[in-house]
Amino acid sequence: MELGSILQFLENKSILVTGATGFLAKIFLEKVLRVQPNVKKLYLLLRAADAKAATHRFHNEVIAKDLFRVLKEKCGTNLNLIIAEKTTLVPGDISLEDLGLKDSNLREEMLKNLDVVINLAATTNFDERYDVALGINTLGAKNVLNFAKKCNKLMVFVHVSTAYVSGETPGLILEKSYRMGETLNGAFGLDIDVEKKVMEQELNELQAEGASEDEIKLAMKDLGLKRAKMYGWPNTYVLTKAMGEMLVDELKENLSVVTIRPTIVTSTYKQPFPGWAEGIRTIDSLAVGYGKGRLTCLLGDLNSIIDAIPADMVVNATIVAMVAHARQQQSGNVIYQVGSSLRNPLRYSDLQDYGYRYFTKKPWINKDGKPVKVGKVNVMNSMASFHRYMAIRYMLPLKGLELVNTAFCQYFKGIHSDLSRKIKFVMRLVELYRPYLFFNGIFDDKNTVKLLTAARDDSAVETNIFYFDSKCIDWEDYFMNTHMPGLVKHVFK
Repeated sequence: MELGSILQFLENKSILVTGATGFLAKIFLEKVLRVQPNVKKLYLLLRAADAKAATHRFHNEVIAKDLFRVLKEKCGTNLNLIIAEKTTLVPGDISLEDLGLKDSNLREEMLKNLDVVINLAATTNFDERYDVALGINTLGAKNVLNFAKKCNKLMVFVHVSTAYVSGETPGLILEKSYRMGETLNGAFGLDIDVEKKVMEQELNELQAEGASEDEIKLAMKDLGLKRAKMYGWPNTYVLTKAMGEMLVDELKENLSVVTIRPTIVTSTYKQPFPGWAEGIRTIDSLAVGYGKGRLTCLLGDLNSIIDAIPADMVVNATIVAMVAHARQQQSGNVIYQVGSSLRNPLRYSDLQDYGYRYFTKKPWINKDGKPVKVGKVNVMNSMASFHRYMAIRYMLPLKGLELVNTAFCQYFKGIHSDLSRKIKFVMRLVELYRPYLFFNGIFDDKNTVKLLTAARDDSAVETNIFYFDSKCIDWEDYFMNTHMPGLVKHVFK
């Protein structure tokens, strides 16, 4: 595997990044501008109606973030000039053919100059509307690939997916691609064109019936979950990402393709500084709920392994894989699962311990200025025990309230409907996250380890800058001194 200097490769290269306002895309952008200011051009595609709207989104949702403070300190007053010179905002929409580009001159410029295309655009909502998830995660992947295939001198196409396209598969989950139409439960009939037609038919019927926006939204969410479970996937997100992978592998032709499958992405490990996070991501929803005193019970197997990986390591692995395959320029699709479960496992019991110790020592101060006391979480290790808990704690009081409400002429109607809504919300969340709370899979990372070994063996590779070895993480130190403080600073509201 030919690597050589990563910094030297990035010099004078033109790169298209889709999903430019996303978590990983921001870290990628900051990294490249900080370590290689002589990159030729970073074309940043973001969903926007025009250049003015794109500029507004970029400055508010990207450059204004604390993530860029090290770059700002390094560049000073020159930062705006560097950004103006090195980045080109591309208003568009990957769910549309030709990425929804309206500026024909910009389109031709990109087709002529692009060396690398990185598809980071995605909706990561487990409970997404089926029409939205199909448009971005599945058809969007196809549209970005088709655009990449038209580029005159493209060296490599990088598609960022998720390791959890493998669903609830127990045992060792290999770095293998999906064949078109392959399903997790062996069911026949998965056809992306059919899925698109099913979605459009449902949408058209709802609109013809005069359904409200809220009714359409809920129906589209339910349809996504129904279609996912029909073929063995636990939610809409992983089904649509799996179909996106299928399209990329099927339509790649002679292009050199790299598919990056990160596991659960957490805050930055080292660069540009430790602990930067944004938004409430998978396991962080538990930490936020617990730290604020709202999480008193938890469903899951404390012995299960949770596969976490810091965001800067994902970006570094992506860059190193991109360079390796751009220099080789061999047609094909190599999959890299970037995670920790095989070589440096972290267990739910560890997370429970770290959370308790951290928030006991440094309690969250609520809006009233009072520290929130946390206790040991009541952990239920089966769906049956969770349903019993919900029945005793909430369902019975709800039934009682229903009777009282009837007797008092609907006097408690507001309280009843509010409690009912909350119970339905919790049950839906549990159903969505259940597969991950009892996950038995271990992600094989053989290809990632080969890449890591090649980088270490090549003296030209700047391994201190592009580190991505999950084995070096001390999970206790990371969660107690980096991740938890980062969440409190950047995510807690």
